[in-house]
Amino acid sequence: MLMAESNIIKVGMADLKHTFHPGVLVTLGLGSCVGIALYDTKTKMIGLAHIMLPWSEQAKNKANKAKFADTGIRLLLENMLKDGADKKNIVAKIAGGAQMFSYSSLSDMIRVGERNVEATKKVLKELNIPLIAEDTGGTHGRTIEFYSEDGRLMIKTIGFGVTYI
Repeated sequence: MLMAESNIIKVGMADLKHTFHPGVLVTLGLGSCVGIALYDTKTKMIGLAHIMLPWSEQAKNKANKAKFADTGIRLLLENMLKDGADKKNIVAKIAGGAQMFSYSSLSDMIRVGERNVEATKKVLKELNIPLIAEDTGGTHGRTIEFYSEDGRLMIKTIGFGVTYI
């Protein structure tokens, strides 16, 4: 299903990238991390952020803006707008935010996946970007592929197969 190799761009952990059509953005190993996929429905530009933590103000080292939901989503949007995306045409899909470890007491610090999803939704709402689909939570990791052709987000999950949102 993947397009020609030259059109596939890997997005690492605490990383973000965007590309023009035709292209595919791929990120591996979304556990408690969240993948935020932004799609300009007119230009078919796609952007993907792989965030690890919800809020930058809770961290000592804030140098990598892509690491946090609050700064990463804003930076991705800013980069896409600089390259010609139009905010009024952008929609979002998200995946990840799993609870990868089970503990008897789920303190706030341990609920990283859930907090990442909450922060992501809050930032998207603040930016007035509609969240049109999500595959979040659970206890399983995900790999995602985001297609510029139609904004399709393919989610591969070990033991659960492949789904599209």
